[in-house]
Amino acid sequence: MDEAQAPEVLVDNEGGVRIITLNRPDKLNALADGIMTLLADATADAARDPTVGCVVVTGAGRGFCAGGDLKGGGHKPLPANNDVGGRVEQGFARLRGYMETSRLLHEMPKPTIAMVNGPVAGAGIGIAGACDLRFAGRSATFLSAFDRIGAGGDFGSSYFWTKIVGSGVAREIFFLGEKYDAESALAKGIYTRLFDDAVLRAETLKAAHRLANGPRMGYRYMKSNLNIAEDSAFETALDHEALNMGLSTTVTAQIYKAMQEAKGA
Repeated sequence: MDEAQAPEVLVDNEGGVRIITLNRPDKLNALADGIMTLLADATADAARDPTVGCVVVTGAGRGFCAGGDLKGGGHKPLPANNDVGGRVEQGFARLRGYMETSRLLHEMPKPTIAMVNGPVAGAGIGIAGACDLRFAGRSATFLSAFDRIGAGGDFGSSYFWTKIVGSGVAREIFFLGEKYDAESALAKGIYTRLFDDAVLRAETLKAAHRLANGPRMGYRYMKSNLNIAEDSAFETALDHEALNMGLSTTVTAQIYKAMQEAKGA
């Protein structure tokens, strides 16, 4: 199969790890309507598949994701007509559907990792920010780029980066529009870990397999606690932790008891 016929999103399984690869390398994996639909579908499938314990998102070729494809429909204008309200509503519904990718990566009850193998910009920084962890290669660059097209941001980018690096750095990222090299991005807390390009995939998958084969119930409730803590009052977060601790330890105890009984049978 040649590149023109290859699927724009590749899905691979390695044990309990689901690897989702944006596959438009000639466009630095820029997002157009087709690839955004496939990405949302692939993410939804990974979220509901009980055999998947960890999800890795990456890009084919030398980049992670360059954001919206301005020539290929990534920010395609709606047909002109007199119904301005209807056009806005249609555009909102279409983009909001694509952005389910970010919601699912952030909320699915399993760890998610962005393997940033090169430049990431625009909507790509939203997808990377939606993941629990961001492992980057030294060739990775990070750029908002929204200021360059006069756009406010999408794919949850403003939400995630305010949470990850704080309001001050997030405003620097968006307003000043500077491109950060990998070392600078790591120093600002944008990336979780930084590796030489040659070992990025191996190191990312090592961590992913560890998570996929770890205490899945525990990770589920850890992620739930962390997400609740981001948006809740302190007492609400404590209540949620207490509930999830009870649920997770009860289930773990039941599993342990069943295993011991099976050994004695």
